[in-house]
Amino acid sequence: MKKLLSDRNLFNPISLLILMSIAMPIAFNAWSAMLNNFVVEKAAFTGVEIGILQSLREVPGFLSFTLIFVLLVIKEQTFAVFSLALLGLGVCLTGFFPTVYGLYFTTVLMSIGFHYFEAVKQSLSLQWLSKEEAPIILGKLLAVGSLTSLIVYGCLWTLLEFFQLPYWINFAVAGGICIFLALVMFIFYPAFPSKVEQNQNLVLRKRYWLYYLLTFLSGARRQIFVVFAAFLMVEKFGYSASQVTLLFLVNYAFNYLFAEKIGSLIGKFGERRALTFEYIGLIIVFIAYGLVENATVAAFLYILDHMFFALAIAITTYFQKIADPKDMASNAGVSFTINHIAAIVVPALLGLVWMWSHSLVFYIGAIFALLSLIAAQFIPKSPSPENETRIAFKSKLIRP
Repeated sequence: MKKLLSDRNLFNPISLLILMSIAMPIAFNAWSAMLNNFVVEKAAFTGVEIGILQSLREVPGFLSFTLIFVLLVIKEQTFAVFSLALLGLGVCLTGFFPTVYGLYFTTVLMSIGFHYFEAVKQSLSLQWLSKEEAPIILGKLLAVGSLTSLIVYGCLWTLLEFFQLPYWINFAVAGGICIFLALVMFIFYPAFPSKVEQNQNLVLRKRYWLYYLLTFLSGARRQIFVVFAAFLMVEKFGYSASQVTLLFLVNYAFNYLFAEKIGSLIGKFGERRALTFEYIGLIIVFIAYGLVENATVAAFLYILDHMFFALAIAITTYFQKIADPKDMASNAGVSFTINHIAAIVVPALLGLVWMWSHSLVFYIGAIFALLSLIAAQFIPKSPSPENETRIAFKSKLIRP
């Protein structure tokens, strides 16, 4: 961490990324930890309603391609801070609307801020970090977010278990802190210039096809985990809000310990090997989800699942290595849209499947993981703008 802040000026791009990595999980992870219990206890949600809510949550992610048009009138850094404040506002309001349509509204509001923020943050990270330092620092930023989440879940578990504070207070506090930190970023941080002037139009290039495919499959697969793995804990195994929070607490403790190491390992072994390891692990985990009948085993699988997803940094660093530096801002919105094409449809459709068979939902997740594993094998050993994949369609040769 000291190396990250080695610049004499504390208010530098890296410290801003760190503060962003702190602010986002305070709001979003508090929302995630309480959501399933809140919607079941206060709004009597079933798998159908939670599937619809999660599909609505992903609509702003699908529309992330509009980011490039917003950036015509507002700078990326400013828009990132504004989006972060909007995320906080949505979380703040969640506890005040314990109805089906009220929760749909606050979820969409929160999601607009979250998805635009994540898209712009990814763009800024790839612009401000060199290719050599990106895997390591992205891993460290993930560790910062995990440590923040660890603290958030610890505080939340205490408030729920011992003080038994109502949901609306917890939502309001988490969202309010996020809004406050966004104001700090807006007031105290100067505007940092981009190293390369960004394209001001939508970019969709043929040579990025493998990145787009990996991103699409990641979106479909991750939705099954985000939506249904936690919901399984509440509906099938009867986890309370404090127990779910404790599970998240353990989850992020492992992430904090290993996230930085994961970033270093990606830099050492390469994206193909890292993603191969992740997808093989996820196939096993998803199949196990479909078979599990024990609450403790399910909790272990949830933690293991989340740890594997940390390796997804490799998709981002793969793109940075093959992309034109001018495409970072435009691609941020495009990639988030691709990621959320399946994310809009999957939760709602699998919400219906969930009513018939919990296991089948997770077997479908294993299929997506298998497709991701196959796609990852086309990543070359040393990705570059001249060596994007192991397949050269014109010459039909396999690259090393």
